[in-house]
Formats: sequence, C-alpha cells, structure tokens
Amino acid sequence: MTQQPSVRLSTGIVGLDEILQGGLIPARTYMVRGKPGMGKTILGLHFLTDGATKGEKVLLITLGEAEGQIRKNASTLGLDLSGVSFLDLSPSPEFFSEVKTYDIFSPADVERAPTTQKIIEKIEQIKPQRVLIDAITQFRYLSPDSFQFRKQVLSFLQFLTSRKITVLFTSEGTASVPDDDLEFMCDGAIHLEMSDRQRSLCVTKFRGSGFRGGCHTLRLTDSGIVVSPRLIPEAHQREFIAESISSGVSHLDDLLHGGLERGTITMVTGPSGVGKTTLGVQFMKEAAARGERSVIYLFEEAAETLLHRSESIGVPIKKMLDRGTLSVVQVEPLQFAPDEFANLVRKEVEEKNTRIVMIDGVSGYRLSVRGEDLISHLHAVCRYLKNMGVTIILMNETEEITGDFRATEKGISYLADNVVFLRYLELNGELRKAIGVLKKRLTDFEKTLREMEITKEGVKIGAPMIELRGILRGIPEWINAPKKRDDRRGARRPASNPTKEASRSNPKDPRGHRER
Repeated sequence: MTQQPSVRLSTGIVGLDEILQGGLIPARTYMVRGKPGMGKTILGLHFLTDGATKGEKVLLITLGEAEGQIRKNASTLGLDLSGVSFLDLSPSPEFFSEVKTYDIFSPADVERAPTTQKIIEKIEQIKPQRVLIDAITQFRYLSPDSFQFRKQVLSFLQFLTSRKITVLFTSEGTASVPDDDLEFMCDGAIHLEMSDRQRSLCVTKFRGSGFRGGCHTLRLTDSGIVVSPRLIPEAHQREFIAESISSGVSHLDDLLHGGLERGTITMVTGPSGVGKTTLGVQFMKEAAARGERSVIYLFEEAAETLLHRSESIGVPIKKMLDRGTLSVVQVEPLQFAPDEFANLVRKEVEEKNTRIVMIDGVSGYRLSVRGEDLISHLHAVCRYLKNMGVTIILMNETEEITGDFRATEKGISYLADNVVFLRYLELNGELRKAIGVLKKRLTDFEKTLREMEITKEGVKIGAPMIELRGILRGIPEWINAPKKRDDRRGARRPASNPTKEASRSNPKDPRGHRER
C-alpha cells in the first residue's frame, strides 16, 4: 500500500480538501485551469487566506487584474486579504496614456529581465510559504517562443519550490494557444468546467497522493467557492444495531412483523393523496418519542402543507421541530445538484446524528439530477445511509389510481429492502384505502392486506381483509360474503348459484331450507 504524505496544506475549501484526501502536499506546484469566469482566482484566494489566517506568509503575483480590483472583489465575498502580500505586475493606466511601444526590441527582450528581477526581490523580501500566480499564461508574452516559455516557467517553478514554497498558478488555455505543456510541469492539476449550466471541478493529476476521481459540483456563492464532492458510499461506515423500530401503530407493526429495521431502505409506493407521507411521518413521530432525530426532504409538497396536515391528524410536528427531533427541509430540485443534495444529507447524519431520513418523493428528486442517471445517484445516497445505520423511507408515486398493480414505474424497487404499498378501493361508492407489504428482506411479514384510515387521531390500520379479493386490481369483491356485509360494505356480491336459489324457494328441497 502506498503511504500517503502526512502533512497537507488546506486549500481553504472543505470539499476540495476532501477530494485531495486532506489538501495539497507542501512545496509543490499546482495548476488551476479553466475558462474566464470559472472561479480560478477565487479558488486561489481561498488558498492564500487560509494560509494567512494560520499565520503563514502568503504572496499573490498578479499579471492581469490589478491589486485594487482583486481586493475589492474579495471583500464582496467576505475574503479577508489583509494578511496577503501583493506583487502587482499588471499593466498600469500610464502604459496606455504614454503609448509605450517596442519598436526595436520585442516585449520579451525589454520586460522579461525587470519582471523577473521584481519577482525575485519580492520573494526574497517576503519569504512566503504560499504563492498564487494569476495567471501564469501571461509569461508567454515575455518569451520569444514556446521552447523558451516552457524553459522559463519550469525554471521559475523550481526556483519557488526550492524555497519550500507551495505554488498555485492559474492558466487559461485556448484552442489557438493550448496550455497542455503547463500540466506536464506541475505536480497537480485542477480543472474548473461548466456544462449544462452547472459548474464542476475535476482533479486529473496529483503526484504522490491519491484523490477522488470524477467531476464534483462547484458553486460560486456570496461567500466564495463551495465544492460538493461526489458521494462514495464505501468510504463511510458506522456500527449500529439492526433492531426494528416501531411505528407506534400496533396493527401496522403487526403487518411488518415488528416495524422497520435500522439501516434499511423502505419504499412506500402508491398513487397521489393515498397517505404515503403521513405513513412515513408516523414512524418519525414514534422516533421523536424515543428522542431520536429525523429529517424529511420535501421535493414536491410545500412544508407548510405538511405541517398543517400533520397537526390536524394529531402529529405534534411543530413540537418535534422545536425540540430538534425533526427537521423539514424544502428542496427546490432545480437549485440543487445531486452532489449538493448528497452532502446536505451527510451533514444531517454526521453532524446531527439523524436516524431516519425520508425523501419525498422520487419524482421530485429526479428533477435534481437534470437528465443524469437517477438510479445511480439515488443508489449512492441510499447506500451511504444504510452504511451509517440510518433508516430510509422513499416515497414513490405511481401514476395509476386503480387498475393493475405496479410497485413503481421508475425501476428502483431493487434498491428497497422493504416495499410497502397503498391502494385505493371503491366500496359502496366510497373511496377507501388498503395497505400491504410486498417485500421485506430481513424478516417475514404479513401477507394479507389491511384497510388504512387517516383520522383526527392519526393513522389507523384495520384487521386483515381476508374476505376480499381483487384489491390489487382496484376491483374488490367479497369471498362468501353474507348478505348483511354486502349491503353494508357495498362490495360486489358473489355470483348467484341457481341451485341454491332454487333450494331456497322450494320447501321440499332435501338440503334443509325452511319455508318462511
């Protein structure tokens, strides 16, 4: 096994440090690459301010943007550059007004030597531990050709690292002037990209260390850069007791043979309005009574609607929120990338010890993946939660109100350890609801269906409906139903038997029916 360097320098961005397995290796050179406006300079400022807050000497060598403009932009993001030294090599306003031109010698011949001398003097004066060069591609204009450019940059970087300086430099390659040569010279490369209106960060090279591959979501916020690493479920594990957790409704627990187990995924599936969310909240109500914390991520329903409905059926959801045993998070799918949502869930679990997570619902979550693979993202989140011993409740809405039964149209049933389904029934002109269990991996479960009601006192589950058939088709009918039940419940009566009918009307019939 390769031994990882023990000393790391933080980039000042938590998510990027996680991707780099702790941060940058000191006294090496790193390239931040991307098109204009991608956030390269801001990333570098995070790197410098992190060092400055730790008492390190840091230096920013700017060859494009003026120092005053950089400080002004940094202040709008809340980045304190008071501890950052500057070497401003950007063109001054006098350069334009005095119309400086080079008629005899090239710019490389005239400016290279004094520019180099300024850098050396500043380095010797400051003796920094971190240096940001923004942007190093400006050095191309001080070199007569590509060979001289590569040689000068390589020599310059070696000059800095020989003084134990950790260097971050930005680069803007174009189709006409590519910067692939710079990637060969550095010890690490960080790419900032934009696709489908979503920013991402990819590490493609990191000498002497492992790193998390792939592209990770990057967001420019009012306080700088936030990186949300792609979730790797295998990297997270927590010991837990795989015990059953009760719903607090005895007949529902009977149906599930004790309740739901910790560290399992339960998919509650059914048509719109059948009571899926209310059923999930019932488990959270019972968890709150045990002092455990739960969180609901609402992708489709408004939080106010959930609060109002829960209070009206006897779930003290406002008290649960006040006591911190429940959190209701309204998620706008188009504002969150899958990586960002996964990191939101991680914070809840790792920082607040949340024991039940409900995602309501899968259709809304699909919008947040923006055309990417729904199943792979949902699989990663659920697998992570399982590893952490969290009970997951997924709400899946089926399109069909009645008719042939399908657990889900999204192909996600394989994810679930438990599948609980809710169905509408039409009995005696009334719309009723039935609940059943289709799958339970860890324990046995009741194979019958029960009627479910949502009353002012909460969820009520009836006795097993063993005399009804055709419930999954949405066309229930009684089996050997007595007349009174038929009249009361209004279900389809069994087909008439001509022989029995005849015997009832004939007093001499040997099968014993008495004449009225």
